[in-house]
Amino acid sequence: MTFYVVNGAADACGHGCDSWIEVEGKVESDTATRFRAFLDRHHDRNLPIYFASPGGNLDQAIAMGTFLHGKSSIARVGRTMVQECGFEAQDSDVCVKLKQSGRELHGDLFTSGAICASACPYAFMGAAVHEIAPDAILAIHSPKVVLNFRGGQPDAIAIAAANQRGRERADRVASAYLAKMGIDAGLLALTRTIKFEDIHVLTRDEIARFGIDRREAVETPWRFESNALNSVRKIAVVKTPGDTSFRLLQWRVTCFNSDNFSFDFQRPTRAGALVAIAHGGGSPVYFNGPLSVGGGSSFEQWGMRLIHSRLESLVGQPQTEIIETSLASDGRSIPQTTRLSNEGWAHAMESLLASCPPARGAVIVHSSEAASK
Repeated sequence: MTFYVVNGAADACGHGCDSWIEVEGKVESDTATRFRAFLDRHHDRNLPIYFASPGGNLDQAIAMGTFLHGKSSIARVGRTMVQECGFEAQDSDVCVKLKQSGRELHGDLFTSGAICASACPYAFMGAAVHEIAPDAILAIHSPKVVLNFRGGQPDAIAIAAANQRGRERADRVASAYLAKMGIDAGLLALTRTIKFEDIHVLTRDEIARFGIDRREAVETPWRFESNALNSVRKIAVVKTPGDTSFRLLQWRVTCFNSDNFSFDFQRPTRAGALVAIAHGGGSPVYFNGPLSVGGGSSFEQWGMRLIHSRLESLVGQPQTEIIETSLASDGRSIPQTTRLSNEGWAHAMESLLASCPPARGAVIVHSSEAASK
């Protein structure tokens, strides 16, 4: 496991936050001691800590969490792409050596697909505050007992007995630790049912029910994604009055050209007459739909087309509102409003616009300076 300080763009790790600690890799037999020494060197920074780990040694993960528990730390799940690594893979020997150098590095932070699994959640849950982004992964399974015998190979009965003692010890240690951290005992009960060879990704309802992250509305900033279809995306999980569980909501902006955009909204299928987006004092703009997403999908998609100036009127606000209207049994319209931060939207739109083809009829001016020399 490697620990390093990263400097990123303004607000990369939240409003007013541009630096963080990345903790990545496998938890091994010396990890807790090295982790404590690292944090002691940076005790005056109070930076958020992002975990990206497949797991490893349970005792060491619990020792890491116990040390974190005595500090006012914020733990999250996220992965860093270090800029100094250039074209080298992030797990290459060259890049890992950079991360282990003790230098402060520069990088970009991502929560999408970032995973903290197996023993990693135990270290993560030791922090005073633990937050899970809606697109990050927290995963569990039962621990594996590793036996070391001296003086020859014991018989099968002795091995089975040692395995049982190891499982009971791990259960006692984990139970006491989670109780100290204020985590519901249901998490450990669920963990016992998941074989070590399997993995269970915690749902948002489980994350909240077990006390890992009880927030009823969690959202990502708007982010630009460069792929076959460049887009600006935002994801949120919300639980509003009347909901029995969390709902996953997603928004995506793509461009036809620099003046015409597609704006899509995806949600779990529900009875609803209208969906609109608005900002304080502005008139609502209504989505068209819904369309089902794929055969047999439990999600539906709403969409609209917007010109650049209309989209900019939304982007320029500190927050927007999604207004979902449903019909009561007596025919009354019942609006439900979800307020969203516009954090990152303006910057992400700049990246999207740079990749959009010019609007039809736009005048493209080419410089002739180079040709005249």
